[in-house]
Amino acid sequence: MSGLNVSIIFFFSVVTLCEFARRFFKRIFPSKVYFCFAGELASSFQICACYLELKMLREIGPWGGGFGPDVSLTLLFVIFLAHGASFDGTAANPVASLQEFLALDCSFVGSIVKILAQFLGMEAACVFTKKYWSKEFTHFHMIQNLMAQDCSSSLNTSISQGIFVEGMGSFLFQLIILKLHTCSPMYRVPIVALSITALTYTGMLLALFVYQGNIPRFFQTNLLYSQKKKYRIFKGKVTSNSVVEERQTKTEKKNSSSGLIN
Repeated sequence: MSGLNVSIIFFFSVVTLCEFARRFFKRIFPSKVYFCFAGELASSFQICACYLELKMLREIGPWGGGFGPDVSLTLLFVIFLAHGASFDGTAANPVASLQEFLALDCSFVGSIVKILAQFLGMEAACVFTKKYWSKEFTHFHMIQNLMAQDCSSSLNTSISQGIFVEGMGSFLFQLIILKLHTCSPMYRVPIVALSITALTYTGMLLALFVYQGNIPRFFQTNLLYSQKKKYRIFKGKVTSNSVVEERQTKTEKKNSSSGLIN
């Protein structure tokens, strides 16, 4: 479990660092600059860095660390609790910023600046996390570096199926955000964290069902795709070995008889 402990320390360090950065930015920048750029930059860095480390644990943990999805789902819930409590009014989500623009809650320039800050924060988090992985503090990081050399997709399904599952999850999540927009943060933060955890679990089940047509742990019957036979079976008479040997014996006798006559 040492690898998991290192990841937990990483989560705590990133959240603490970004919280200090937000408080510092809030002191030195005007309110508009903070909420449109500086705060979004720090929050986007926080959520992206934590997501990358959690994604690594979710992919490698079951066979490299011996812990199942219950650990990653628990960490996901706790991390989003921390995000909701520390984001200080920032979204760290380009879709949420676009939604604010469409709802006339933010100007066009303000929305563009927010989205730009979010992408800059996410890109900085990618560079930082990969640099952190290169230090190989745990065997998880070593395996991740070896896996990163392969350019295989992490979608694990077709593009159309991935778009469908992600689109459904995003639709439900944005609907929950809109419904809880006026609620108190005391209730909104845990409900949003729980909703994200539930959508992640149900989205995984939905992706598996769409991809395979069944969920082998629950039921074996394929409900979406027909099972085609892998090999063709040719119909016809099968000649047994005894018949073949009898024909060879008759041929040899005829050849020997013709040799005696000559």
